[in-house]
Amino acid sequence: MSLKVLDVKSIMDEISPEHFKESYDNVGLMVGNLQDEVSSILVALDCTLEVIDEAVLKNCNLIITHHPLLFNKPQSITTETLLGRKIIKLIKNNINVYAAHTNLDIVRGGLNDIVAELLGYTSWTIIDDSYQSDSTSNQGIGRLVSLEKPYTLLELCEIIKNKLGIPYIKFSGNEDMTIRKLAIINGSGEDYFKSSFNAGADCILTGDTTYHYVSDYSEMGIGIIDAGHFETEWPPMKCFAGMLKDKLNKLGYSNPIILSERCKSPYKFT
Repeated sequence: MSLKVLDVKSIMDEISPEHFKESYDNVGLMVGNLQDEVSSILVALDCTLEVIDEAVLKNCNLIITHHPLLFNKPQSITTETLLGRKIIKLIKNNINVYAAHTNLDIVRGGLNDIVAELLGYTSWTIIDDSYQSDSTSNQGIGRLVSLEKPYTLLELCEIIKNKLGIPYIKFSGNEDMTIRKLAIINGSGEDYFKSSFNAGADCILTGDTTYHYVSDYSEMGIGIIDAGHFETEWPPMKCFAGMLKDKLNKLGYSNPIILSERCKSPYKFT
């Protein structure tokens, strides 16, 4: 059975409806033709030039990413800019790009939920559901977990490293402080520190923290674990790829879904 980009868009909109996105966000089909027949699908966190080259090499004419290729409106599309070079390369190679960003974070069963599950938790409350009128729908940004067994901050850091396969993480707070409530916000979660604090979190797990935010909340007695933006989003995105494959198979589609091998954090450690 032939799978078109339009079909994938419809399936993605069932999984993570586009209207769930935050107001500032841009999701959906970034580049492409809805009527194109899909060969193989490459799943990545970002649409980098390396990922585009990988799609060409592996005969994938659809890339699904978490981070949108087009976040801010470009003034022009030329080879003079990185974004322009990406778009031109995509079009020349007939490659479509679809992004599911904050809508995939927010939705039930999305990345926020998957991260919590990867850490071994099965129940939680929503940290911020203010974007929607129905607060009972169990969807929103961030997950607040009441730990069955309290841990010290240092013990929790080790658990997170092991569960997410992360060699190094940054943290702030007293190593021996007791953590009973953990806020989990994959990616960049500083906008939700206040909501996490108000919800009673003893510790916040996220990525992309900045000095003054961490300093202030540390003084307020809140542990902060910065496990990295890539490191808190790529593991659940890989799980999502498996969910998408199962969904396509159930619908009768056998198109390969390939996890990017060139999707990587821009940071290096020495």
